[in-house]
Amino acid sequence: MSWLALLLIGVGTADLVRSAGARALLPGGVGAIALVVLGLFAGLTSFADIAAMVVGVAVVLAWSLLSPHRPRSAISVLAGAVALAILFAAGASEAGGLVGDWLDDARLPLLHGVDADRALLVLGVLLTQLTTGNAIVRIVLTLTGSTPPGTGRSLKGGRLLGPMERLVILGLGLAGQTTAAGLVIAAKGLIRWPELQSFRGEEGPSIDEVTEYFLVGSFVSWLVALGSLVLLAT
Repeated sequence: MSWLALLLIGVGTADLVRSAGARALLPGGVGAIALVVLGLFAGLTSFADIAAMVVGVAVVLAWSLLSPHRPRSAISVLAGAVALAILFAAGASEAGGLVGDWLDDARLPLLHGVDADRALLVLGVLLTQLTTGNAIVRIVLTLTGSTPPGTGRSLKGGRLLGPMERLVILGLGLAGQTTAAGLVIAAKGLIRWPELQSFRGEEGPSIDEVTEYFLVGSFVSWLVALGSLVLLAT
C-alpha cells in the first residue's frame, strides 16, 4: 500500500499548506515534493514505483488546483486515484530505505516492530483527517446542495471539531475501542442538538435545512475516519 500512502501524504500536505493561506501552485508543489522525497527515502525506486509517483504528483497538483473551484472534478480525480492505488497495490515495492532504517533504530514504543509500509500509510491517513477531511466534507455538501443559504449565523467550530473528531475516532479504532468511537459519534449529536434547535423560528435557513447540513457533513466526516480505519486494517 506504499503508493496509496504516498498519495495520501501528498494530498494531505498540500491541503495543510493551503490552510495556512498559501495559494496558486504552492500547496500542490509542496505536497508533490513531500510525496517524492518520502518515496525516495523509503527506497521506492523501481520503474513501477517512479511511474506511480509521477501519477501521484499529477493527482496532487490536480486536487490542489481543482478542489477550490471545480469540486466535482476534484473529488472524481481523488476518488479515482485512491481506487487505482488500492487496485494496483500489489505492484508496489516494499518500502524500506532510510525510512526503514530510521524505524529500526527508533526507540519509541509506538514504533517498535512497525514496518515502513505501515508507517507511511499511518502518516498519510493521519494527514487526511485534518484539512483534507474538511475539504471532502465541504465538496460533498456543495454537490448535494446541503449548504444552508447565507446567514449571519453558522454551526460553530466545525472546521476545528471535524479534524479533532476524526482523529479521536481513528485513534480509538486503532486501539480496538470501537465502542468508545461509537460513543464519540453519539455524543456529537447530543452536544449539537441545543444549537440546532436554536435555529427554529429564525430568519434564514430553516431548522430542517440546518439539520440536513449537520447530518450530511457529520456522516461524510465519519466516513472519512472509518474508511481510513478500513485501509489500515487491510
